[in-house]
Amino acid sequence: MMSSGRSSPGLPKGPQTSDAGLMETPPSRPQNFLSRIVSGIDEADATARYDLEEKDYKAASPNSSVSSVSLPRKIISWKDGDPENPYNWSTTRKVGIVAVGMLVVVNSTMGSSLPSNAIPIISEYFRITSPAAQILPMSMYLFGYVLGPLLFGPLSESYGRRSIMIGSFFFFTIFTMACALAPNFPALLIFRILVGINASSPISVTGGIFADIYDDPVTRGRAMALYMGGTCIGPLAAPLISGFIAPALNWRWVFWIGLIFAGLSWAPLLWLPETYGPVLLSKRAADLRKSTQNPNIFAPFDLEKKGWKQMATATLTRPLRMLIFELIVSSTCIYLSLIYGIFYMYFDVLGRIFEGIYQQSPGISGLMFLPIGGGALLSIGVFLWYDGFLRRAQMQRKPWTEREESRRLPLAFLGGPLLVIGLFWLGWTSRPSIPFYVPMLAGIPFGAGYVLIFMALLNYLTDAYEIFAASAMAATSCSRSLAGAVLPFAAKPMYNQLGVPWASSLLGFLSLAMCFIPWVFNWQGQRLRDGSRFCTFLKEKKVAELAELERQRSTREQAVRNDAVEKV
Repeated sequence: MMSSGRSSPGLPKGPQTSDAGLMETPPSRPQNFLSRIVSGIDEADATARYDLEEKDYKAASPNSSVSSVSLPRKIISWKDGDPENPYNWSTTRKVGIVAVGMLVVVNSTMGSSLPSNAIPIISEYFRITSPAAQILPMSMYLFGYVLGPLLFGPLSESYGRRSIMIGSFFFFTIFTMACALAPNFPALLIFRILVGINASSPISVTGGIFADIYDDPVTRGRAMALYMGGTCIGPLAAPLISGFIAPALNWRWVFWIGLIFAGLSWAPLLWLPETYGPVLLSKRAADLRKSTQNPNIFAPFDLEKKGWKQMATATLTRPLRMLIFELIVSSTCIYLSLIYGIFYMYFDVLGRIFEGIYQQSPGISGLMFLPIGGGALLSIGVFLWYDGFLRRAQMQRKPWTEREESRRLPLAFLGGPLLVIGLFWLGWTSRPSIPFYVPMLAGIPFGAGYVLIFMALLNYLTDAYEIFAASAMAATSCSRSLAGAVLPFAAKPMYNQLGVPWASSLLGFLSLAMCFIPWVFNWQGQRLRDGSRFCTFLKEKKVAELAELERQRSTREQAVRNDAVEKV
């Protein structure tokens, strides 16, 4: 992400920027009061985060100091090839970290749909007759997903990834057990939202962990592809569990199974090391202060302005500001929210089709989700093929590979139509005269399209927003989780009023309209990024750094020439 370890003259440094919070740039157009406030926060936020990343990963200077105290401060940072830098860890260790991250994410996503096929039994046990209330055990969990990314992502950048992952998974385990022991329906709903809040932590943090350990965008992209495909495993496996376990034992055993899986996940999770570079450097500085008795050794992270005021005005509000004021982020959120909501509507829709039209048992109808998983696995193969094609084109220096939109969005060009085909296929083949496996196989294009769209748009956000990618991801996570919690309430009345063919067609037409968003990005992406305060700031900062590097290179060359003349 950061190509240079030097700052250009005249640009504010990290600590000063945190205090001042402004970058002197003349506005290009008149601004209202709200815009001036947001602009000031964005520029201060961008400067502080950029300088922190820059300082952490540049080569250390033995004479580095800060003159704001009477004794010089020694600022430590990573040296080239430092074995404690997560970028330099062994491949085996990195693969283990990826596996642990995916394991915890599977726990999280499986929990979201764990009660799906047990809802009729839960409703009968607690005498719940309202169709809207019957959706709540799943929706409350997803409401927890809305809150979590705004909290855990920023906290992991202040206290480290490991402590946040372990702490949130501890409460996830506790409240999963509480769901199994819930004495009444309101208690179950309260425990479900608490589980959902803590389950959102790995969704928010795992992507950051992968970015911590992989500096190569090729390897990181492939790890993220496996991660995104793996996120489909949990919600698709859960209907199988609840469909077979709840009728055979009781609904509480559905949550006991979830608790057992969480318990088995604790051993590898405790092995997970801290991966966030700034926190690791801060710990190294603390160890050096203790061992050398020198209180003036610091990491750049130690000098960053902290506190709840800073977190409330910049860090915690960053995803919300990006959602409202960044057109790329807001458009992506709309598209991903729709398809995520449709995905969770499927837990009602497939039950309606295969238990209603085809008279299957809950356990057998849970098997109808498997083709969606097959489509997700197929999408990983498509991604890896396209990734290889892209790398070969880059080696040949094809002009189109220079555009961020051309590198990432073609997967969405394919994924969007596939998802639409899956919706129409399911809707118009679900009838008693057509064998059940025909609508079941509609899950393959749906699952492939669903994952390809996520891969393309989330990777595009990562490329466009770089050090702010985690906040952009948090914005998309909150918005799509809200849609996943709300849209299932519309499934039953919509399918009752329109019927399976036309209700599915309505979703298909809405998804077809959303297909144009990646094409608009491809057409006007550069213009949209030029209008983004975050993207513009990052671009200006890089241009200034490159100019400074060129100036320093010219100065060194001139010094060498002068030395040669003097020797002659």
